[in-house]
Amino acid sequence: MSTAIVTGAAGGLGGRIGERLAAAGHDLLLVDLDPAVEGVAAARGARAVVADLTRPEGVDTVVAAAGEGVAVLVNNAGITRDAQLVKWRDSQQAGEMSERDFDAVISVNLKGVFLCTRAVAPRMIAGGGGRILNASSVVGLYGNFGQTNYAATKAAVINMTKTWARELGRYNIRVNAVAPGFIATAMTEAMTDEARAGMESRIALRRLGTPDDVAYAVVFLASQEASYITGTVLNVSGGLYT
Repeated sequence: MSTAIVTGAAGGLGGRIGERLAAAGHDLLLVDLDPAVEGVAAARGARAVVADLTRPEGVDTVVAAAGEGVAVLVNNAGITRDAQLVKWRDSQQAGEMSERDFDAVISVNLKGVFLCTRAVAPRMIAGGGGRILNASSVVGLYGNFGQTNYAATKAAVINMTKTWARELGRYNIRVNAVAPGFIATAMTEAMTDEARAGMESRIALRRLGTPDDVAYAVVFLASQEASYITGTVLNVSGGLYT
């Protein structure tokens, strides 16, 4: 049984990705900074590591726990710290995106992906290959109001994906990204009916995505059925972005 590492696994989406990978026959290692990941792992019969993936020593802990047979890495960990670049009201500046919030998102969403992949890739090379799946977003393709930091990281993840696909393909390592659109979460459940309807009206399929919609896309790209796919970005947005 091969090991699949899923980061950001304390949340609903990461946990669901792990669940679907386990059903496909993978031994799971679920990772998050939030200790709640231990409960998520226990419910799925998986192993868990609480680690800060923005620090090399945290990533080293994950790799050591995974052992030698890492077949799949899902870089799912990410955060948001939304704000306008400059907020202007009544002819004067009323706010801005702070350097602290910019750096926090870059550190988790970009540096964390870099550190995890750099650490896991040698294990995959030594083992004869592997699959790396990076969580991007449709906002990495077209930008989004109030998300300078988040959109920048998700665009960068796409280009790291394409670069690593070129560099690692000779070692039988496939690298792909998934770009979800609006996914139903606890946050969207708290929205008003009007706000939710407005969001759904922008989607060609007229519904929000589910965690399973994203999880199945990840499982497909990690499978043998996708053995000739690398360096691609799978848009899972229901037609929000085409």
